Amino acid sequence: MAATTNTEAVVATPRQGKFNKNAARRVRVAGKIPAVVYGAGKETVAVAVDPKVITRILHSDSGHNTIFDLNVEGSGAVKAMIVDWQHEPIKGKLLHIDLKRIAMDKTMRVSVPIQLVGIPVGVKSQGGILEHVLREVEIECLPGDIPSHLDVDVSNMELHSLIHVSDLPHSGSIKFLADENATVAHVTIIKEEVAPVEEVVAAPTEPEVAKKGKTEVAAAPAAAAPAADAKDVKKK
Repeated sequence: MAATTNTEAVVATPRQGKFNKNAARRVRVAGKIPAVVYGAGKETVAVAVDPKVITRILHSDSGHNTIFDLNVEGSGAVKAMIVDWQHEPIKGKLLHIDLKRIAMDKTMRVSVPIQLVGIPVGVKSQGGILEHVLREVEIECLPGDIPSHLDVDVSNMELHSLIHVSDLPHSGSIKFLADENATVAHVTIIKEEVAPVEEVVAAPTEPEVAKKGKTEVAAAPAAAAPAADAKDVKKK
């Protein structure tokens, strides 16, 4: 588990005026991104921050769970976290972020990624595959105790064996909010793909009534022929 603190402070400049699309565009043109700061019982403040600093935090080991110093000009520094962010869909540039003030003495709920360590025996020698079912788990703890990730050793897993939330590293400082019996990972057999069976489509059949009608019509000339012959015999 790595610490979730970040030594790089984020400097935020308060925004004034209207907070619409045009205003947000002007902030981005100036090389910053719009953001809001809220939490800790204080009012929400609209600010502008450096996207490069925010990107470095998001790409760090602890990612969005990183706690950093937020220095809002004119208000002093507070501890904060990134709780939401928006990217431009094509180029991937940051468009907007939400920052939350953090009280270091109060517990909070966060989702922490789960990392699988090692290669299972069931994969190495038993022909199985490892499936990572639960990739994040929700926990509750003090901000200073938030881990960047949770490691679980899967090297001893055999075919059909399971790893549950209860098998994750537990400590007195962290409370797991997920079901302890929830499956984190398992080793399963590789299923062979079965070729689809082609269905034979029978030629459409005519209704039974239609068959009878055609039979009777077709038989009529044949039945009339002997009668005609009989008339010819009488004439002779």
